[in-house]
Amino acid sequence: MEKSMSPPAGGTWMLDPCEARTSFLSGTSSHPVHVEHLAPAVAGRGLLPVVMLHGGFHTGASYLQTPDGRAGWADRFAARGHAVFVPDWPAHGRSPGVENIVGLTTEAAAAALATVVEAVGPAIVIAHSAAGPIAWWIAEHHPARVAAVIGIAPGAPANLVRALPDDPTRVQALRHEREAGCPVYSPPDRPVRADRAFVEDFWANSPRFPRQALDAYVATVVTESPLVLNERFNIGDKGLRLHQPSVVARRPILIVTGEHDPRHPRAVDQALAAYLNADFIWLPDVGLQGNGHMLMLEDNSHEIADLLIRWLASRAL
Repeated sequence: MEKSMSPPAGGTWMLDPCEARTSFLSGTSSHPVHVEHLAPAVAGRGLLPVVMLHGGFHTGASYLQTPDGRAGWADRFAARGHAVFVPDWPAHGRSPGVENIVGLTTEAAAAALATVVEAVGPAIVIAHSAAGPIAWWIAEHHPARVAAVIGIAPGAPANLVRALPDDPTRVQALRHEREAGCPVYSPPDRPVRADRAFVEDFWANSPRFPRQALDAYVATVVTESPLVLNERFNIGDKGLRLHQPSVVARRPILIVTGEHDPRHPRAVDQALAAYLNADFIWLPDVGLQGNGHMLMLEDNSHEIADLLIRWLASRAL
């Protein structure tokens, strides 16, 4: 059963522990966010809640179910005994404001998503791709509410991303440069759409992606803010930076990357791990071959989730 709950005045809300799955609105007044909540399948373990942040062009659906119909990571973590919270970014999916997505910045998205972490934390934050800078920002600005961060091919803070010119022609020349993140310039006056060719090049390119479900996956891809995308590539030196990286690095952090991810070569994500004093797992090193960018959707997604859970256990989380 699913029900909607809006926060009362003051921005707080209560969850009914008898409901296995609920949904509610959180976020800021200008950027509300829709949140799915999965109650822990095993009560009484005292495990920290988990907040799962999706990446750009996606919604929280990427954690709720795979395109080929298998249970998603949200269920996997709930089965361990975690309460799981899966927000849609502002102006994405079931969050209001899709018509205003053009003006959404990374920092505004981070501030809105931070309300979920602030309300349910201390929490473990799982952040994928463009949610990486958001997670680092939340950990810096709400340090007491973030117990650990797991970055799934996460974007780096702009501190580590070289500034690119605010020039579409010069950015286009770098489109296939992996160390620059294969950047793409987005005109700032219109929503950005990812066509099927882009999806197949960057997200559904790995041997582990369930190709038989490609059409179902493509249907879940949503429009994105041009500002978020340009900031992700640090175009015009406008990416979201950390002012105190040591504040972020004081908690357990894990970064996980597959070898078929064109925007996340090993050296780049390993450098991010070193910058944040994080543990780093290159999946082939632990016997998991063939993965790309969408680790939570690929055909060994359960094995990867179990790897993350074992890391949490090793950190007594």
